[in-house]
Amino acid sequence: MPTVLISGGSGLIGKALTRALLAQGYSVIVLSRRAAQLLPQPIENLRFAIWDVKKGTIDRQAFMEADYIVHLAGAGVADKRWTQGRKAEIVQSRTESSALIATQLEKIPNRVKAVVSASAIGWYLPTPKSGPDHDLARSEDDPPDPGFLGEACRLWERSIDIVSLSGKRLVKIRTGIVLSNEGGALPAFKKSIPFGIAAILGNGKQIVSWIHIEDLCRIYIEAIQNEQLSGVCIMRSRQIPPTTNLW
Repeated sequence: MPTVLISGGSGLIGKALTRALLAQGYSVIVLSRRAAQLLPQPIENLRFAIWDVKKGTIDRQAFMEADYIVHLAGAGVADKRWTQGRKAEIVQSRTESSALIATQLEKIPNRVKAVVSASAIGWYLPTPKSGPDHDLARSEDDPPDPGFLGEACRLWERSIDIVSLSGKRLVKIRTGIVLSNEGGALPAFKKSIPFGIAAILGNGKQIVSWIHIEDLCRIYIEAIQNEQLSGVCIMRSRQIPPTTNLW
């Protein structure tokens, strides 16, 4: 089976995707910033490789072995308060890591067939609370929101678009809140439930776009396997089998 190189593989999505890929027989190489991330005991078809975005260095052999790259690296949007410094970190962690991958694809001899990059629905303008556009669906062709999230997504996607200039198939996956019992938003939402209180975001009337982590992993694998997919893509729900119960 092919080898998939994952940036951001030690995060919530990266870990779940690694398990899903290994279960399907893929070999996985996870890019890590620290040698301490190396596995304490071997797992078949899984290894870690070192990269340093700030220094512009990356494991050359990992690139040469990869058939596909999944790019998930980036500072968590909801992890800290949005100071000006944090906003810069959110953008730079994405654009600089994308630029490093694109640059190395040009420099290092490789057999990479496709790059699948994370993006976010922060690209789109928020749905108005009322008025004629309240139920208007968003499309992949919509311009980015001029606010911080939209601009961050625009710069993020532009930084990885360079990959397509080298003739590689590029797929960008825009998703919303990822729900998993292992971390992310869901455990925070559930904290108050044992006390008979359900967490409500904002006034409780706004639309919240979410996806189950198992479905998201299936989307990434579909993007790897389906050679017809390129650019910004959305999978039809009927293509994805039902998931297990979140609760």
